[in-house]
Amino acid sequence: MAHRTVMDDAVHLSPPGREPVPVEGCATCAELAARREVDRRAGDLSAVSDRNVHIRRHPHPGAAG
Repeated sequence: MAHRTVMDDAVHLSPPGREPVPVEGCATCAELAARREVDRRAGDLSAVSDRNVHIRRHPHPGAAG
């Protein structure tokens, strides 16, 4: 039996969205944003992405979303 291989279609990635903006007056958001900048200066873009996820998911009473 002959085995035939076929390549999958190309993967198309969209550019990353905007970074989340920390909520003014929120100490948790401020800390995450500060750590994000330290990570960025260190070249750790994986950690920058993680900080963005945490800022985006951090709950704020009355926030739309």
